[in-house]
Amino acid sequence: MNNSSIEIAKRHTEESIDVKSMLLADEGAMQTIAQVADLCVEAYQHGRKVLWAGNGGSAADAQHMAGEMVSKFQFDRPALSSIALTTDTSIITAISNDMDYSDIFARQLQAHALAGDVFVGISTSGNSKNLVKALPVCRELGVISVALVGASPCKMDDYDIVIKIPSTSTPRIQECQTLIGHIICSIVEERIFGEKYNKKE
Repeated sequence: MNNSSIEIAKRHTEESIDVKSMLLADEGAMQTIAQVADLCVEAYQHGRKVLWAGNGGSAADAQHMAGEMVSKFQFDRPALSSIALTTDTSIITAISNDMDYSDIFARQLQAHALAGDVFVGISTSGNSKNLVKALPVCRELGVISVALVGASPCKMDDYDIVIKIPSTSTPRIQECQTLIGHIICSIVEERIFGEKYNKKE
């Protein structure tokens, strides 16, 4: 076994723990995460939905979190309406070809979003053009916009609610974005269905 490989594994693990520890110690960030989850609960209680979007690894995270909402997270319960705006290749390529790639999320929000929905934009840089262009549509439609971004100042700082990961490292930011998505899913599931469906032996 190569010692340098072990050291790399340890370094990445330590860095990930450090960033999560900083996030945990940030009471404001914890309150904001809980606020977003509560807004999602309120949206579902009023027959609305949660939409997710991102690029690259963040697109995978968007699909991941929508899947947790529609299927289940920690226990069996009824489905929750959630859409990842990253999955339909025909829609994405049509918009990219006929308009511009930067329009792929804004256009889908125009088609699917309703007032009271929650839109979560996931970006490590916070400057993704297609996520920046989604904000005016959210404002026009009355959709609550949430940004999951890294520590650096960015264009997505104008979103209604911004959750900053205390790092500028892409993998460390992505790891915390997944954690935050899981926290939101857990709170939503427990608050809406926990008493009836989460029966503990």
